Amino acid sequence: MSAVVQESPAAGVASLRTLFRDGKAALVQRFLQARASAPEAARLTRALARHADKALLELWQRSGMPPGAALVAVGGYGRGELFPHSDIDVLVLLPGGGEVDHANDALRAAVGGFITACWDVGLEIGSSVRTVDECVNEAKADVTVQTAMIEARFLGGSRRLYRNFRQATEAVVDPLHFLRAKTLEMRQRHVKYEDTPYALEPNCKESPGGLRDLQVVIWVARAAGLGRNWAELQAKGLLTPYELRRLLRHEGTIKLIRARLHAIADRREDRLVFDLQTAVAESFGLKPAKGQRVSEALMHRYYWAAKAVQQLNKILMLNIEERVTGSENQPMRPINERFFDRGGLLEVARDDLYLTDRSAILETFLIYQQTPGIKALSARTLRALYVARDTMDGEFRRDPRVRAQFMQILKEPAGQTHAFRLMNETSVLGRTLWVFRRIVGRMQHDLFHVYTVDQHILMVLRNVRRFFIPEHAHEYPFCSQLASQWDEPYILYVAALFHDVAKGRGGDHSTLGASEVRRFCRDHRIERDDAALIEFLVRHHLTMSHIAQKEDLSDPDVILRFAKQVENPRRLAALYLLTVADIRGTSPKVWNAWKGKLLEDLYRLTLRVLGGASPNMDAEIEARKLEARNLLALRSALPGTEKPLWDTLEVSYFARHDATEIAWHARSLWRHVKTTVPVVSARPSPVGEGLQVLVYSPDRADLFARICGYFDGAGLSIQDAKIHTSRAGYALDTFQVLHPAYDADDAAGYRDLISLIETGMVKALQAEGPLPEPSRGRVSRRVRSFPITPRVSLRPDERMQHWILSVSTSDRSGLLYGIARVLARHHVNLQLAKISTLGERVEDTFLVDGAALQHNREQLEIESELLDAIAPQAVAAPATPAVSLR
Repeated sequence: MSAVVQESPAAGVASLRTLFRDGKAALVQRFLQARASAPEAARLTRALARHADKALLELWQRSGMPPGAALVAVGGYGRGELFPHSDIDVLVLLPGGGEVDHANDALRAAVGGFITACWDVGLEIGSSVRTVDECVNEAKADVTVQTAMIEARFLGGSRRLYRNFRQATEAVVDPLHFLRAKTLEMRQRHVKYEDTPYALEPNCKESPGGLRDLQVVIWVARAAGLGRNWAELQAKGLLTPYELRRLLRHEGTIKLIRARLHAIADRREDRLVFDLQTAVAESFGLKPAKGQRVSEALMHRYYWAAKAVQQLNKILMLNIEERVTGSENQPMRPINERFFDRGGLLEVARDDLYLTDRSAILETFLIYQQTPGIKALSARTLRALYVARDTMDGEFRRDPRVRAQFMQILKEPAGQTHAFRLMNETSVLGRTLWVFRRIVGRMQHDLFHVYTVDQHILMVLRNVRRFFIPEHAHEYPFCSQLASQWDEPYILYVAALFHDVAKGRGGDHSTLGASEVRRFCRDHRIERDDAALIEFLVRHHLTMSHIAQKEDLSDPDVILRFAKQVENPRRLAALYLLTVADIRGTSPKVWNAWKGKLLEDLYRLTLRVLGGASPNMDAEIEARKLEARNLLALRSALPGTEKPLWDTLEVSYFARHDATEIAWHARSLWRHVKTTVPVVSARPSPVGEGLQVLVYSPDRADLFARICGYFDGAGLSIQDAKIHTSRAGYALDTFQVLHPAYDADDAAGYRDLISLIETGMVKALQAEGPLPEPSRGRVSRRVRSFPITPRVSLRPDERMQHWILSVSTSDRSGLLYGIARVLARHHVNLQLAKISTLGERVEDTFLVDGAALQHNREQLEIESELLDAIAPQAVAAPATPAVSLR
């Protein structure tokens, strides 16, 4: 590229642009065609940096810059490596003291011409123009500037000026101040990226365990004069040879992934987004395995590397801090003959402790739990654990002392959350509990889990633990009340650890997990009754949520069947606590107060049966009516206010509504029982989230579909629907709805929304003409990347009186409306709707009846049209509503 032919400036730039573009493309193409390996990635990044160096120097020579100026690579480019779409940061260093003489037209023209030419050629540079004095002043004021200059590399121009620049800027750096600033910056970055290396779309540069965590170590080491690269850090005793090998291996893995990600995306993209994970995985030559997508294999490889980087970052940062602050020589308080307290850090008495006494490994975490003032492990302890990982073998796991220590950690009065998280971070948990190791870093593409399996399990463990902590009683008062009466919390902790431990194997993970936990209980000598309860919890950890969200809790047979499954109140309480903790641990978006109410209702109804009370619906209904009358009296309603409405309603209405709803309906409708126009009333939901909406109207064929259409257009999602038709031919429907823009504390916003619904829906329900087509809502990137197969199931209920329609698909706007249109078209009457949205997956259940369901041919038509309606790109057929949806 350095050969220059006599040509016009414009032609020269065009020629350079072609050379630079083609040269870069050839390097990237060669990399993609080569076997995916860390050395190939290193060769690519070095070659791209050299390629950019040549282009910059050619333009520098053509620009007419003053002879005393220098061109300096800074930031990541200063390290001498470039990823295909990384920034190219350069500093144009000008001679002279003080500020740049911006009045110098010739200088300004030369600098401007150089920068413009860089962009014209295709070098997307980040540039700054400074004198040495200006660099010093900026470095004093900004640690970020110091960081960029620490990695400065000479490209061209005056070497003397560059040496002066290095000496002056290095003198500015205060090692202790720099260390503290970069440590705080790293913590903030970790919080920004969810404080875990296991995000489902991690940033391989910025996330915890990403390349930035390694760069921070080099920056603070260079600032402290402890070394400029990994080999120098090893020479100074900051890295052992074993750690150096592991570090280089994992750094190479992440660099390789980042280089392939840039090349395949053909843009600067450091996030392993769902859209690109499969393509990157295939570029590695990875193949899908049984029960595992090809993208999961890639992410598993990334997570293991990121976890190791996070461990090594912690060891090295603590080591450097000890060197810089001198804390390595501070006095230590002995805890026992094997451990010391070094200023709140747990320190091993000698480096080979774990190699000579493996029982000290789990003792580390017991002491961490038991000893007040111990906040973390020291660098020496973390290093000793890292070195001892391979000694945690089958013999270690079978050691009765190790098993006893594991049980002691579970049975300690406090500290399980932090102890097990630390055990996982240091790889001790997976090597002690081998079955757990198989799910470390395992992704879950079910559209509602936002954590890897191991992170989800530890989140569930945390949730269970919080039920037993009085300071958290305000979060889940009923759970805390049950937990306060529970005598052996460890049972729930073991169930939490094992409930999803068999994910990803194929088959029913609940059944497989029950087998694993049975073996664990036998090996760890857990008493028979406790072991049976733990196995029951793991085997049935999904049962309670399934019944609460998909079945009719007003049906006595549903409650009786569930009561027979749980057998006694102790099992019921344990399953309830585990279920709440599990749902709360899937995603912050999955849990809501309505799901909480359904679970609590199921718990209370079942407890009553287990206590010996046979389901007596007649007595229950009379009790609800009495309570509703009392509530009406408190609102100054006249005696008999309820009678006009109640006289038109079937028993099923009173079975499906509680007393507060019954009273609200009577108060809202007592003057409108024979209305000819729709009546709509809304109120803040008694369960604390969203709104309850009452719709009362002369029944019509397309009523439910029009209601769903209105909610869809208003941006409201239906959580639950109770559908009734009075003996007088009126529809009385109650909906629980949520709006993403409003929360439970936004009283003013909800007042406006209530007014909007009460007027807008009446107009929508009075509209004539065919139903409009449902909106084909856009699906998220996650759904596009990991689509789930839409499923429809239509089967008779156990009493052969109704049909149960189950729909499973990815969530999008217009979905429920599309389903309602199909049901209307086939004269299918809707009795009950259980709407369950799990993150971005929908699992809805409807209780339906109708003559069309008695004929196999029409059943197949209904199922086929429903599949079309719920498919993300399906085009719905025109609506031809004919009869009531009741």
